Amino acid sequence: MAVLTRGVRPRSRRSARRLAADAGLLVVAAAFALPLAWVVLSSLDAHADLRVKMPDGVTLSNFDAVMTSDITFTPLLNSLILCGGGTVLTVVCAALAAYPLSRFRSRLNRPFLLTVLFATSLPITAIMVPVYALFVQVNLIDTMQGTIFFFAASQLPFAIWLMKNFMDGVPKELEEAAWTDGASSLQSLIRIVLPLMGPGVAVVTVFSFVMMWGDFFVPFMLLLTPDQMPASVSINEFFGNRGTVVYGQLAAFSVIYSTPVILLYVLVARRLGGGFALSGAVKG
Repeated sequence: MAVLTRGVRPRSRRSARRLAADAGLLVVAAAFALPLAWVVLSSLDAHADLRVKMPDGVTLSNFDAVMTSDITFTPLLNSLILCGGGTVLTVVCAALAAYPLSRFRSRLNRPFLLTVLFATSLPITAIMVPVYALFVQVNLIDTMQGTIFFFAASQLPFAIWLMKNFMDGVPKELEEAAWTDGASSLQSLIRIVLPLMGPGVAVVTVFSFVMMWGDFFVPFMLLLTPDQMPASVSINEFFGNRGTVVYGQLAAFSVIYSTPVILLYVLVARRLGGGFALSGAVKG
C-alpha cells in the first residue's frame, strides 16, 4: 500500500506541473492573440473602440477610407524602398564581413567580434544626435539614401554575427575543391558558400527587414519631407492631438502595414525550414 502511495504522488506532482506550464503558455498565447484579434476585428467594425468584440456588421469602409495615396500607398512605397534597400545592403555587407571571420584565423578576429557585439548593445537614441549632426555635414539629411545607409549600419553588427554562425557550418573542403579548379575566394563565396547556407541568408534577410520595417525613430529623425515618410511614421497621423483616435481606420491601416512582412516570411518559409543538406558532401 505504501508503494502505491509513493507512485501516485510523483505522478500527481508531474501532472500539476504540466497543468501549471500549460496554463502559463495559454496566458502568454492570449497576450499575443488578443492584440491581433483586436486589429482584425476592429478593421471590419464601423464602430470600433478599444474593446475586443465581434463587429455588429462586417464592413470594408475602414479600408476604403485609408486606401489613398497620401495615407497608405506613398508611405508603403517609401517603406519598401527604405527597408528593401537597407536589407539588401545589410545582407551583402554581412556576407562579405562574415566570410573572412569564418574562414581565416587571426588575432584580430575575437577583438573584432567583441566590438561588433558591443555595437549591437548601443541604443539608437544614444547615437542619434551625433548621427544627425554628421548627416547634416555630409548633406545626407532628408535623403532616402542616407536613411538606407543608417538602416544598414544599425542592423549590420547583429547580421554579421548571424551570418558568421551559419557560415561556420559550411565545410571548408568544398571551397578548397573549388579553389583547385581555379575559383577565387569571391567566386567560392557566391557559388558555393551562400547557396549552401540558404537558411542562414533567409534568417538574416527576414530579421533585418522586420527590424527596419517597424523602426519609427530613425526615419522620423532623418527624414523631414512628408512625402518621404515611411508607413512606420505615417501611422502616427491616426492619433489626434486631443486623444481622439479613429480605431477602425487605424486597425485597417495596421492590417495593410503588416502584409509585406507576412508575404516576405511566406516567400522564404521554405528556406527557413530547410537545412544545409551537406551529408555525404565531404568524405571523412
